[in-house]
Formats: sequence, structure tokens, C-alpha cells
Amino acid sequence: MGGFKKFLLRGNIVELAIAVIVGATFSGLVQALVADLVTPLIGAVTGGRQPNFAEYSFTVNGSEFKYGDFLNHLLTFLIIAAVVYWLIALPMNRLISLFDKNEAAMTRPCPECLSDIPLEARRCAHCTAQLVPESEKPR
Repeated sequence: MGGFKKFLLRGNIVELAIAVIVGATFSGLVQALVADLVTPLIGAVTGGRQPNFAEYSFTVNGSEFKYGDFLNHLLTFLIIAAVVYWLIALPMNRLISLFDKNEAAMTRPCPECLSDIPLEARRCAHCTAQLVPESEKPR
């Protein structure tokens, strides 16, 4: 029982549970956005009549295909994907590239084994080659 308790209280599990709860809530918010704002906006652009996509369907040999509901869910997915990309993925990529630039400015490749070493290193930690620190190199 102790192992199960330890598993449940790990940080990743708690963070994942919070992410699922926030994601479900966000999904409801976006669905409301589509139903209450985007659909009426489309109705205003297409002639003033507010379309209800959920009612759109066609019948083939007695089988009803409700493509309107699919359109609502597709629109919701595209909005969620756009928000996640512009508010989460893009800023994270910029932040990561910032850290990579800072790390690149503080390291250099070892001339012997080509592993990254600090600029002021006198010996490579990987191949133990003796090096001249960047501050002592003639310019």
C-alpha cells in the first residue's frame, strides 16, 4: 500500500490531474464560445439567420448523418489548437531558444572530442585534453 500511496503523491501524477481538470474546463469554455459567439457571427455574415450546426444532417437509405454536430466539434478543436499553439507552444519555444542561446554563449566545443565544455575550462571533462581558457587566448 505504501508504494501505491507514493505513486499517487508523485508530482507528475498531481500535475497531470490538474492539467486534465483545467483542460476539461477549457474545453467547455471553448464550446460555449463556439455556440454563443462564433455561430451567431457566422449567421450574421451569411444573412442574419443564426445557423444551428447541430441540426444540419442528411439521410441516405434511412440512415441520418449529423454532419452539423461534427462541424461544431471541428470548430471547437481548431480554436483549442490555435489557443494552445499561440499561448503555450510558441512562448515555450521562444523561452527554450533563449536558454539555448545563453548556454551556447557559455560553452565551446572541445577541439579533441567535440563535446561541449565551459569557456573557461582548462581540461575537457570527457577526453581530459588540456585546453587554454577563452580568457587567456590571444586575440
